[in-house]
Amino acid sequence: MFNEEHNLAPLRWAMVGGGRGSEIGHAHRAAAHRDNLFQLVAGAFDLDAERGREFGTNLGLDPGRCYPDYASLFEAEAARDDGIQAVSIATPNSTHHAISLAALKAGLHVICEKPVTFTVAEAEELKAEAQARGLVFGVMYGYSGYQMLHQARAMVQSGELGQVRMVNMQFAHGFHSQPVEQVSSGAKWRTSPAVSGPTYVLGDLGTHIFYAGQFITGLKVERLMCHRQSFVASRAPLEDNAQVLLQYQNGAVGSLWASAVNAGSMHQQKIRVVGEKASIEWWDEYPNQLRYEVQGEPVRILERGMGYLAEGDNAVNSNRIGGGHAEGFFESWANVYHRYALAMQGAEARRNGTDTQHLGLSEQELESLWFPNIDAGIEGVRLLECCVESSDNENRWVAF
Repeated sequence: MFNEEHNLAPLRWAMVGGGRGSEIGHAHRAAAHRDNLFQLVAGAFDLDAERGREFGTNLGLDPGRCYPDYASLFEAEAARDDGIQAVSIATPNSTHHAISLAALKAGLHVICEKPVTFTVAEAEELKAEAQARGLVFGVMYGYSGYQMLHQARAMVQSGELGQVRMVNMQFAHGFHSQPVEQVSSGAKWRTSPAVSGPTYVLGDLGTHIFYAGQFITGLKVERLMCHRQSFVASRAPLEDNAQVLLQYQNGAVGSLWASAVNAGSMHQQKIRVVGEKASIEWWDEYPNQLRYEVQGEPVRILERGMGYLAEGDNAVNSNRIGGGHAEGFFESWANVYHRYALAMQGAEARRNGTDTQHLGLSEQELESLWFPNIDAGIEGVRLLECCVESSDNENRWVAF
């Protein structure tokens, strides 16, 4: 799956945000560079222009391409023959819509952190702009690159579980059991409505596992009911704990627990899919294993990298090393970025009127290539809108 097999020139790439001290910024750069399909050539890394320039030059960039803000970045790079082709947006939630829209209007492919916007209407606007310009818009559900989630999806699609009856999802760590936002700038903006938006843990954590549930099962939500709590009172009206009940269009039911106050827990991002014949369960703290339980038979633990697994999407082989070796967070992100790159290269070829043979993928494979796109982002924002509506109206059921 690596770039040397594709023999592609890396996409010229920039970042907005993700500067010094940003854990998520490092994750983006590590993932983008893993297969040499992106080359970081520019950025607007920090609200403090000098600090951003210093950080960019430490990364090896030309100081003249370390810009004070995203508007300067997009304008200056558009005037260069070797200007950027894509940008990743790793900034707080309140800025996503404006930066993404400006990037699309500058003709750039976009990879944006989630939640992609505050409202579904804003997200739909970004989708329309990307489609009109033939641009790729990815939403960074980075955990979705774990190979065993794709195995889970293949098992549901093949009918090994029978009809899906229940989907139980959770992402419930304990690191914010106390008011850590008093000393942590990252926690501070996440608990500020003006910056975080109408939710805290539902947007920050819940959307990740919700996307995993949609990706694995393919089920569509019909309606939901949400109950939100602010156990650290100063965070109100934003929740640090939430429970959501879901009803799917096929009659299946689901639950989603998002929490930052699950004291003692490291991560607890889990999903269990229960079918009429069997169940599967995945936990991101043990990402290489998928638990497979057939009624009346011993439990099977399926392992990453083994020949008995499904082949995935047949377009990209996500195995970077043989079974038995631990692969984790950065590999998952790199798997997602790899697909972003192929989709963007395909879009560039279409825009330039050239074929896609150099990608090693057929047009059909490119069309069906999986990656978390703007539609995934829209569904995540819809989840948040519906949860707020339900919670603010005495936890009533609301149509999705």
